[in-house]
Amino acid sequence: MTAPLKVWLEADGALLRLRLDRPKANVIDGPMVAALTTALASHAGLAGLKGVLLDAEGPNFSFGASVEEHLPAQCAAMLERFHALLLRMIDCPVPILVAVRGQCLGGGLELAIAGHLMFAAADAKFGQPEIKLGVFAPAASCLLPERVARVAAEDLLFSGRSVDAEEAVRIGLANRIADDPTAAAFQYYDEYLAPLSASSLGHAVRAARVGFTERVRDEIGRVERRYLDELMATRDAVEGLEAFIAKRAANWENR
Repeated sequence: MTAPLKVWLEADGALLRLRLDRPKANVIDGPMVAALTTALASHAGLAGLKGVLLDAEGPNFSFGASVEEHLPAQCAAMLERFHALLLRMIDCPVPILVAVRGQCLGGGLELAIAGHLMFAAADAKFGQPEIKLGVFAPAASCLLPERVARVAAEDLLFSGRSVDAEEAVRIGLANRIADDPTAAAFQYYDEYLAPLSASSLGHAVRAARVGFTERVRDEIGRVERRYLDELMATRDAVEGLEAFIAKRAANWENR
């Protein structure tokens, strides 16, 4: 099996490129999480690094996390690894620029909003559909209200609906719509970040997230416990996941 992630350096080593490489779904599963974690651990502390550009191969950014890994036997280990990756991104000392095409759903959206700036193609769709499977999105429950107004965050988390690129920009989820979001992200890096001192930029990034990183770290821990200890003890949570995997309608019993 080929590596799930392409990793390389550009701009004389000042820009780290990360590309999800399991099209068309680019599922955020165990191997993808491990590859992203390794890439960030290996490169984020490089002297002279001024940015990370995260995008995806194929027509979609990501359909989301592996539903199979959400079943009771695997979900605790999966959430621990995934949340550790998101916290690493949140604490990254350089801006993470995210370029999104097509579907950006579930764990894929959680990954995207753990970055700093988001550039979206006109065809981009953003959503947290977990509630339709009888579960909720732990990381997004903490990250979305930090990024957009709480009423907008709760709409996405409670309804499971997707929003298009225009609505994403309007509510503050994405920064800009572009025909080529990767090119737009690179242009942003080249125009605004490349001329800066890497040292000073690192201090600015950390200053902008003072309190945010600590707050999200605490909240994700508490929400993760609710997911594992309370939600996954319910009948309907397991039923929803199993129904999705079996490609059948869920039979809710409201318990």
